[in-house]
Formats: sequence, C-alpha cells, structure tokens
Amino acid sequence: MKKIILAFFAIALLNVDANAQKKKTSGAIEFETTIDPSAVMTGNGIQLSPEMMARIPSKSTSPFELLFTPTQASYMGVQETEDSNGGGGGGGFARMMSRFGGGAGSREYYYTFPDKKLTEVFDLSDTTYYMQSKLNLSPMLFGGRTSGRNQKDTGAVKTPVAPKIEVIKTDSTKEIIGFKCKQVLVKFTRKMDILGREREIVEETQIWYTDDLGFDFSPNPSMWTQGAVLAIIGKGSTTIAKSIDYRHVASSDVTAPKRATLITQQDYETKQKAVMAGYRNRFGGGQGRRGN
Repeated sequence: MKKIILAFFAIALLNVDANAQKKKTSGAIEFETTIDPSAVMTGNGIQLSPEMMARIPSKSTSPFELLFTPTQASYMGVQETEDSNGGGGGGGFARMMSRFGGGAGSREYYYTFPDKKLTEVFDLSDTTYYMQSKLNLSPMLFGGRTSGRNQKDTGAVKTPVAPKIEVIKTDSTKEIIGFKCKQVLVKFTRKMDILGREREIVEETQIWYTDDLGFDFSPNPSMWTQGAVLAIIGKGSTTIAKSIDYRHVASSDVTAPKRATLITQQDYETKQKAVMAGYRNRFGGGQGRRGN
C-alpha cells in the first residue's frame, strides 16, 4: 500500500510539473531602457561645454515588452495610457503596445525561433518598411546604425573603420527575473575623427543572458552572443528585464505586419544617408534657423 501511495504522488507531481511547463511556454517580459545622452556622448569621447550640457535632453526611461510563444516573439516599446474606467489594475492606467513609440531606433522586432529569423519593422520617410535581419554582435556607430565596413574619407566627415571586437566570457552570474544569467563583456575599440582629431574610443558593454528560457533573443539584435539576453549595460545606456508574466499570447501579437514594404540593408543605408543629408542641410547648412 505504501508503494502505491508513493507512486500516486509521483504521478501527481509529474502532472503538475508538466502542466506548469505547458503554462510557461508563452508570456510577456517587461524591459526598461534608461538612456543618459550626456553620458553616451562623453563615453564616445565628445567633450561637452556647459552650454552644450544645458541643451542636451535629460536622462530618460522607456518601457518595452517582449511577447513570446513557443515558436515566435515580438519586441517593441509600450506606453502607459490613462484608463478612464480604472480597469487597468494600476491606479487608473492601462498598458498598451506602442508602435515606434519607445526609442531604440523606434523599431519593432519579430522573431521566429525554429529558423532563427528576425524581422525589423520601422518607419522611414513616411513609409513603413520591414527588413530581414538576424541576431549578431556588431558595433553601434554613434548617431547611426551598426556597421562593420571600412568607408573612405569624403573630405567632410571621416567615418570610423571596422572596430576591433573582443568578447570576454566571465564567471560572473546573477539572477534576473528569476533566471540565472551569465555575463559576457564586449569591448569595441575603434578610431573616430572627433572635431578634427582622431581618437581611439573603447566601449565596454555588459551582456547578461540565460539559456533557461529556451530561445535566442536580445533587446538589441546587434548585441547578442548566446541565449536570451535579459540585460545590456553600456555607457549611458541600460536595458534590463524587470518582470515576467506567463500568459496566453495570440499569434497575431508576435507576427510581423504584412502591410510593410520590403527593403534590403543596402537600400536602407542609401535612404538613411539621404535623410541624414537632408537634416544636415536644414540644421547646419548656413540657414541660421532650425527646421521642423
């Protein structure tokens, strides 16, 4: 009889564990990104005068959300909206996804886990585009997208050449939202022309990741080495997971919108350069006034 009772409890525990695992195959992870523009600029070797410091925006914090299912995920900014009915459960405020509303390049990221594909969705020149991408490790140029290609000096602005990348796996671990995370230090060493002087800039970023979620992810697709990244800590910029909620997630919430227009990386860079050239003409073209 004792053996029968023990066997019964063992089966019950297995069923409970199986049900728990089934419930934890989808849910939402809340992230928080904090950016200090002055720290970012000084970290890139730019010396700021008191007048410049006064014009730089103050430190800001933005919420993001990762929605995931067993096969897909989406990551984008969220915003707090006032709930007139008080039904949000948070003091009269409700939480909603916000397309292009939360910094980080104002992009949406859609992941498919089986084939490790990543789709970026963004607005550029009043058009919504999508671009096929992938998780990787590449440098973020100050004021622009990631790039690892050498570019020529045009005589006006010297674009930094491909930096040296050093990845250091440490023995450090810490718990983030209940998951044991491992630390990777990433060092980017690059040369930049700043105010007519060539300087060597060293950027060190901490990446904290876990293998326990069972999928690959990073809140910054260009800062990924392994597993699901739950924290990225750099100079003047920090993104960290704050909470996790296991719940049902609809497939429509983790599927990229079909209305966007496909664009290649090369075409994107061409369009972005045209946009930046337009900004330079408006703000620094000797017109003596700001455009809107």
